[in-house]
Amino acid sequence: MVSVDIRYGKDVRRVQIPEGRDWVEIRKPAMLTVDNPNQAVEKALKSPVSSACLSDLAIDARNVCIAICDITRPVPNSLLLRPIINTLQRSGIDADRITIVVATGLHRPNVGKELEELIGDPWIIKNIQVVNHDAESDDDHVTLGQTPTRGMIVRINRRFVEADLRIATGLVEPHFMAGYSGGRKVVAPGLAHSETIRTFHSSRFMADPATTNCNFIDNPLHEEQLEIIKMLGDVYSVNTVIDEHRSLAQVNFGEIIASHGAMVDWVRDYCEVTVPQKYSTIITSAAGYPLDKTYYQTIKGMVGAMNILESGGDLIIASECSEGFGSEAFRHAQKKLISLGRDAFLRELLSKSHAETDEWQTQMQLAPMELGNVKLYTEGLTEDEKKITGVECVSDLQAAIDQSLARFRDPSLAIIPEGPYVIPFVQ
Repeated sequence: MVSVDIRYGKDVRRVQIPEGRDWVEIRKPAMLTVDNPNQAVEKALKSPVSSACLSDLAIDARNVCIAICDITRPVPNSLLLRPIINTLQRSGIDADRITIVVATGLHRPNVGKELEELIGDPWIIKNIQVVNHDAESDDDHVTLGQTPTRGMIVRINRRFVEADLRIATGLVEPHFMAGYSGGRKVVAPGLAHSETIRTFHSSRFMADPATTNCNFIDNPLHEEQLEIIKMLGDVYSVNTVIDEHRSLAQVNFGEIIASHGAMVDWVRDYCEVTVPQKYSTIITSAAGYPLDKTYYQTIKGMVGAMNILESGGDLIIASECSEGFGSEAFRHAQKKLISLGRDAFLRELLSKSHAETDEWQTQMQLAPMELGNVKLYTEGLTEDEKKITGVECVSDLQAAIDQSLARFRDPSLAIIPEGPYVIPFVQ
């Protein structure tokens, strides 16, 4: 037997492949990580992409707002935030004029121990104001107008809009709707009002074939995000890439569109992996902690692997779901899918101009479900929750793999240990 570890929570799950079985393991090429991460961040702040360095940008600023991703993204905030704040303070900006906003979008707020984990620096928790974005609060947003191409009403977090200096920090990785995460995506939907977010994720956006992993060309989400940044004016970003072990591999700073684009260009060679064929059995993950804390986020792993799944094949995904299902809104959408069935559910989606909160995730799940048989291994869902996943839940990961290989006359097998952080394409 050959053993392979796939990400699962903060640990791994080991699967066994019979000797003599043809199979392929799909991973990123090895990344060289930076020897001195703190020094690398400092250097990035002084060597910007298409902007002045951070210390110069801060000289005339009365206040600063820093947007950070929520707990679902493993952004190395403990490496980023202190150098940013130190640079701002050396330029004359006191701690009480700096605000950190957690760009939750429509996700729940991060508080208590979770917020401490997210920030990663007790000094910041004590000395800098940290607030969670509230997408439902009308008073907390400024209306910027409508995007010129699609007429989307744009309402963005007031603290961010009204700050003299606006900085977004993020992780650049494949995203199953927006092409790549980070940069402009931290601002919208991360800091957007519920109305803007629900338009972003409406069925007409989600059904567009360009709304997919690793793609910016004609991608309506990406195009709207760029228009929102232009409506905002000057925004800057710190963009990071981490390797499989969550070590810093790359960091840059600069004007948000240019610096994010440069980082996407760099990371494509690692995250986009070509394979020679499609496979009848795929074993993947939801990327482990923190992404696999909920079933809601698990769907990204299903979508990420579906490009190389043979029609009628088995897509087996392992996800701890340590926090269970996800939001009540997502639970409601999944129940609706089960009660209405796929076709009626889609017809209802397509009749609306605004998506209901989190039902876009259910819509994205339909694609891998239609293509093949999705099987979920998890220890974090109740039996009632498993019934509304819409997929087959298995209690024994190894048995599910063995049964799948036995089901096909000439089985082909692919394993993606890091889940949606690696996107395979057939060459």
